[in-house]
Amino acid sequence: MLRRVVITGSSGMLGTALARRLAENDCEVVGLDLTHRADATAGRLVTCDIRDGAAVRRAVRGADLLVHSASALPSYATAQIDSIVVEGTRTVLAAAASQDVPRVVHLSTGSVYGLPAQVPTPETYPRSPIDPYGRAKARAEELVEKARADGLVVPVLRPKTFLGPGRLGIFAMLFEWAAEGHHFPVLGSGRVRSQMLDVEDLVDAILLAAEAPADVANTEFNVGAARFGTLREDFQTVLDAAGHGKRVIGLPMRPAVAVLELLARARLSPVYMRLIHKLRADSCMDISRIRDRLGFEPRYSNREAISRSFEWWRTEHRGTGGHSGGRTSRDPWQQGALRLAKAVF
Repeated sequence: MLRRVVITGSSGMLGTALARRLAENDCEVVGLDLTHRADATAGRLVTCDIRDGAAVRRAVRGADLLVHSASALPSYATAQIDSIVVEGTRTVLAAAASQDVPRVVHLSTGSVYGLPAQVPTPETYPRSPIDPYGRAKARAEELVEKARADGLVVPVLRPKTFLGPGRLGIFAMLFEWAAEGHHFPVLGSGRVRSQMLDVEDLVDAILLAAEAPADVANTEFNVGAARFGTLREDFQTVLDAAGHGKRVIGLPMRPAVAVLELLARARLSPVYMRLIHKLRADSCMDISRIRDRLGFEPRYSNREAISRSFEWWRTEHRGTGGHSGGRTSRDPWQQGALRLAKAVF
């Protein structure tokens, strides 16, 4: 039974949901983050940078689990991504080892696979990242492998994009356009299948990895929805819920990709390069390993997860703030030049 859990990135969407679940189970939760939000659910809040070794060591002392969810986003500058993701992970793992924390659950990403030729993609597929974010996450996994060799138990979770109450980021654009009565554009036909994940299912996966026997859990696990369809179907769910009778509109693939790449390079769009390419083909991971070894069974489909996010946005967030520069997934990102396209749709 978990008694004291430390969460890095505790103010993020995942950290908040995980801390809430642990607190409901009478667990002492220590939240580490640079800043803390008003809705923080951790019992004890520690303001520190995950690259500050002394501060992290003090915070993790006496913990029986450390969940490392703090990270940069793909929109950050390359040097900042490397510093937060790679050096932050190095510091966190060293702190856990020095304080004899028995287990660290490390949050990685499916981005380490790059644009895999094998879909659904298994954990055995080689790491082939294509952008600074994916490369940094792959290097962080290499640090995990070294920590395991030194005796630390570190399950690695590779989740797909996760949704649910609290998720905004780039999805805020879809929610805003839908609520205002606009059609929503997609690349090509929009009939590519793109697996996502509900945050509550990711919390389930973390807790399973935290409590499974070490010889079972000490490996990598893909985490994603079991039920998912096409992007067109998922986005249409939001448009239907908005009630304006609007539709998903397909754009000619090559011209649309060329425009989005130009805007991404000029930093005039929140749609970053890897996402542009990922939206052009089916994207899903094989989750049989986590099902077979940990008994994981996701509760929510893509459409249910995105619907939960939209309903939360409509009832609790809409109109409460502006657009951030893409610093977290809990804030709406700047739409840049794409905001002008609303007039067309």
